[in-house]
Amino acid sequence: MKVLSVQIGKPEKTPAKTGMTGHFKTPVDSRVMVGPRGLDGDTICDLENHGGVDQAVYLMGAPDLAHWAQELGRDIKPGFFGENLVITDLETATLAIGDILTMGDVTLQITSPRIPCATYAAHIGTPQAVKQFYAMERPGAYARVLKSGAVSSGMAVQLHAFAGDRITIIENMHAYLGNFQDTAFLERALTVPAHYKLHALAKQRLGQV
Repeated sequence: MKVLSVQIGKPEKTPAKTGMTGHFKTPVDSRVMVGPRGLDGDTICDLENHGGVDQAVYLMGAPDLAHWAQELGRDIKPGFFGENLVITDLETATLAIGDILTMGDVTLQITSPRIPCATYAAHIGTPQAVKQFYAMERPGAYARVLKSGAVSSGMAVQLHAFAGDRITIIENMHAYLGNFQDTAFLERALTVPAHYKLHALAKQRLGQV
């Protein structure tokens, strides 16, 4: 696998109620530094729901974009979904929480699926946009940065499977849609390096706080 493209976004107006967004990302040709909070120069406007250490980098696979292009009937260019990295030959639906991706000096760890928001729905422009996003089961994945460094298109990517319980990002997404009512899922979630918000919720629901 290789990095097909690297994207960052600048603040732009959106018809969604958030008003401003960094969702619209465009490819850059130069090397970009990746730190604990994400890519240098990338904009996060809605800090309550986006960004942070456990959503530092959003990635999609080139096969994901190809399927989405067919589903939406339009040309899908890198950055369309707000992703920072597009990886060749990567089916993000198969990723599990805790999986690690290395590229050059950068080490990323998968934490959660992307959950569509009002900005995404406004971007697509149809009433069915969010429902369609879930149904496609190609949401892309968020990752935390375990090791900082520079990324650029063309860099080789290595995928290292998490050795513990494999909770796929699709399973995580289904649990979200079920309002995390499955106690067994919450117990499993505490055994993997999931998004800190999922850990906090699981502890609360299981009476561990």
